Amino acid sequence: MPSFFKRLKKSFNKLNQPKIEMDGILDTSLIANLEYIKSRTGNSTDIIIRHHVIGESPGIPLAIVYIEGLVDIQTVNEFITESIIKGKIPVFENPKSTIESLRKNGITLGNIKITDKWEDLFLSLMGGDTIILVDGVSEIIIAGTRGGETRSIEEPNNQVTVRGPRDGFVESIQTNITLVRRRIKNPNLWIESMQIGKQTQTDVSIMFLNGIANEKVVEEVRRRLKKINISEILESGYIEHLIEDQTYTSFPTMYHTERPDTVAANILEGRIAIFVDGTPYVLLVPAVFIQFFQAVDDYYSRFDIATAVRFLRILTFLLSVITPSVYIAATTFHQEMIPTQLLIVIAAQRENVPFPAFIEALMMEITFEILREAGIRMPRPVGNAISIVGALVIGQAAVQAGIVSPAMVIIVSITAIANFASPSFAMAISARLIRFLFMVLAAVIGFYGVILGIIFLTLHLCSLRSFGVPYMTPLAPVSPSNLQDTFIRTPLWITRRRANLIKQRDLSGEEQPEPKPPKPRRIYKKNSQGGNS
Repeated sequence: MPSFFKRLKKSFNKLNQPKIEMDGILDTSLIANLEYIKSRTGNSTDIIIRHHVIGESPGIPLAIVYIEGLVDIQTVNEFITESIIKGKIPVFENPKSTIESLRKNGITLGNIKITDKWEDLFLSLMGGDTIILVDGVSEIIIAGTRGGETRSIEEPNNQVTVRGPRDGFVESIQTNITLVRRRIKNPNLWIESMQIGKQTQTDVSIMFLNGIANEKVVEEVRRRLKKINISEILESGYIEHLIEDQTYTSFPTMYHTERPDTVAANILEGRIAIFVDGTPYVLLVPAVFIQFFQAVDDYYSRFDIATAVRFLRILTFLLSVITPSVYIAATTFHQEMIPTQLLIVIAAQRENVPFPAFIEALMMEITFEILREAGIRMPRPVGNAISIVGALVIGQAAVQAGIVSPAMVIIVSITAIANFASPSFAMAISARLIRFLFMVLAAVIGFYGVILGIIFLTLHLCSLRSFGVPYMTPLAPVSPSNLQDTFIRTPLWITRRRANLIKQRDLSGEEQPEPKPPKPRRIYKKNSQGGNS
């Protein structure tokens, strides 16, 4: 019997409670609205509810609701709570007039909006805004008080530079947008925001320079983002996987960076930046192949130095891809291509090695990949020691045991160092994967396999697209006007004249003349009286 009465009491309470739907509008009862917020959030302890009264006795009850840790508590106390307590807020018989009076006289914040929908309430509350509910009114006031503890701005760890700014993106999307705004003080720098993810409702923003960015590319970015139908977005990698042109390729078709100056430079070139809340990495589209071998140092240094370093990066990429396969092909099928003295040395080293060159290289490459992955996942002080000491100890022990030859250790070391020289981690890891395919081809048909691999790799790169832009632009198709910032980097006064294929129109305006001293060139020297002549 007691259980019967308990069930009867629960049923009676449910009948008395107002029926509120998530997709509907708020109730006029403050108690009913607060009870629904509590039930919807599971009475979470981090949801703070403060009760106050406005107007003369008896007054009108109101409640301030926010989530602890997501708001700037100083803003809430100074500009909302104290303003309501100390301020004399007129109360009207019309509920909407009361809400308007509270908005004007009780809250001294600029970012304020009024709504009557539950969906807007929970979306703002979970985002860090403060909600103000008034009894007898079905509308609420949403005050922008987003804040809380965030990581301070510091130099990026993965994209370091010798000369240039030292600030990097953080996990706050608003901070990241501000860092780019400081560099491009242009009203045509437009930002569009949206929420993606049914469960996470992650803030995502696209930034582009209106009139410079191609409108078709901007519209394509909007369309792909709106088509995303997924429950969670926790990092920009989720967005990258869902909107990229080609899935079955190891090459990145979207560029990601954590440097504000890199984002600003690419936006000025006509690209679109995609910001995702909760990650310091910003996506840039469209992306081309040569872009992954460019670094910010190239534009802060002299053009001849930047060109030499850029050639070095491309050379290291080729070395990291084909060096083991060339060694396998030469020692297995084409010994006649090796100088006699060198061939004798290699043959003497491999005399006691029981494995063919392919198995030898495969073991060393896999071992080095394990050491590299272990060094990344271990704590930073321990990881560096493991990767360095492990490579030295295992390599020396393997040579002394006769499992691998010293020449193979040198080849694998050169390959690994060349892979680290790539400025883009996404392109470097692509080279690591393709390297194994080239090793298999070299072990099967020698240099013919290496050449066939290079041909198929080139065809694959030419077939890729990034938001409609050919991946090998401006090399394939060839665009002579855009070749000045590919393998070489011409002086800025020449580079500014070109019109990039990504741009809708050129940003530079008038042509920049070549810097020259005035004629005639005079030599200033001291005369006998101590003056200048």
